[in-house]
Amino acid sequence: MLTPAFGAKVLKLSKEPLGELPRKPIIVGNIRMGFGHYRISMAMASAAHALGYTPLWLDLNSFPETTCTKIIGYQNNLYSMASRLSQKSKLFNKLVWDPLNTEGFKKLTYNAVDQKTAELMAPVLNDLPKDIPYIATHVWPSQAAIHAGLTHVVNAIPDNWAMALHLSEGALHLVQTPSSYLCYRSLKGFAGEKVLNPMGKDDIVYAGHYIDDELVKNLEMDTRKRLARISEKKPLRFLLTIGGAGAQGDYFAGLIKTLIPYIKEHKAILFLNIGDYENVWNMFKQKIPEVESLSETHFNDWAFTKSFAEKALNDDSISGIHVFCHKDIFAAVYATNLLMRSADVLMTKPSELAFYPLPKLMIQHVGGHECWGAIRASEIGDGTPECQSLEYAQFMIRQFIDSPDILETMNKAVLANKKAGIYNGAYHAVELADGKKESLYAYAGR
Repeated sequence: MLTPAFGAKVLKLSKEPLGELPRKPIIVGNIRMGFGHYRISMAMASAAHALGYTPLWLDLNSFPETTCTKIIGYQNNLYSMASRLSQKSKLFNKLVWDPLNTEGFKKLTYNAVDQKTAELMAPVLNDLPKDIPYIATHVWPSQAAIHAGLTHVVNAIPDNWAMALHLSEGALHLVQTPSSYLCYRSLKGFAGEKVLNPMGKDDIVYAGHYIDDELVKNLEMDTRKRLARISEKKPLRFLLTIGGAGAQGDYFAGLIKTLIPYIKEHKAILFLNIGDYENVWNMFKQKIPEVESLSETHFNDWAFTKSFAEKALNDDSISGIHVFCHKDIFAAVYATNLLMRSADVLMTKPSELAFYPLPKLMIQHVGGHECWGAIRASEIGDGTPECQSLEYAQFMIRQFIDSPDILETMNKAVLANKKAGIYNGAYHAVELADGKKESLYAYAGR
């Protein structure tokens, strides 16, 4: 499914030597760990395709016979389990999960272990040309590429909370925000209160938000349609997306319950993407008995998902609840990207989706590092502050519907951010991987 979307080619293990590469190749090195890193990879592949490159998709978590994938798979399972547990146990979240995700991963000592572990992942990359442009959307593919001797490695750092976890010595580090740039540049807090030698100015770039080409190039048109729906008092379209860790079930159910009366009154519409978790739909049906009668389910039909998303851009007859689920990981993640073009509000935890260019309701975080994504969104005006309690999130849903001027303000902020170049980070990542070194400030107004 990647190939038609981005003109991408998927790299796989083979006993045969690496053949001739396509014109202007660029590797997107990634892993599936939750949905966020995969989503960044898709943004990079989309931008590369738009700029005339051929994206080569390299998922280090897709080779089950290798040490590389075994390490990543084990860590991913631990992360997902802990994420779900953090939503069930406030004590575990307070004493273990939040501190680990904020201060534990921030320490240089944690990064040192990862740097060494990544040596075990390098053999997968040994046959690649050493000077091929390479964008990593997780630190492990970046560290592995450096260990394998690649020389044009861009390490696209996610989130807005600076952590030593994301350092990849020898790579060019990219960040999405000015605050994270300064914290990484100064290595603030990476060794407690100790003041460290700063990162060199040639080792880090403020690039902007990593956003897909199709969202950036259509941003003004899609935003005008959102403003028109508000002014014409048409039903507001809410998009709720379930992340790869599968946490926050009760919180999500509470959001849906809040929307149901408005859906019945034709004041709201819900697009619900449950990713590749079909069991989540069964959970919602148990927790919200009336949800099934109001819903149309669209499971494992990628062609329909694409056509529905395209239709929704101009069709005002859509109503009710539409539920999407795909076993294919690409479809599970990318369905959200397709649907957000016609959505009025994206309801999401403040992870990677916090950086996307549409009004956002920032629900409760799962890992403590995510909190700063909501801070970024609220500061630039295209998202709410984090709604740590369900009650506050429900209040904001009602505010969006009953006080539409809030959404008008957010949409105008999206347009201003676009003009400032804030959403152009994926384009810059591609250019930087191919040898250009400029910050977002040099691209403002692109």
